[in-house]
Amino acid sequence: MSTKSRCPICKKPTVHEFRPFCSRGCRDRDLINWAEEGYTIPVPPNEDEEREE
Repeated sequence: MSTKSRCPICKKPTVHEFRPFCSRGCRDRDLINWAEEGYTIPVPPNEDEEREE
C-alpha cells in the first residue's frame, strides 16, 4: 500500500523539488509563518514566574 505525501499547507500531493510542500508558494508561506512567529510550541506556565507577578 503506497501513500502519497501531502503538503502541510494546502494538502495537495507533494512535488519532489519542493518536498514536503507542493509548490514554491506553499514553501514560502511556511517560511513566512516561521519568520513572523506564526508557529508556537505550547509550554505549561512556569509556577515560579506566576509567583513573581
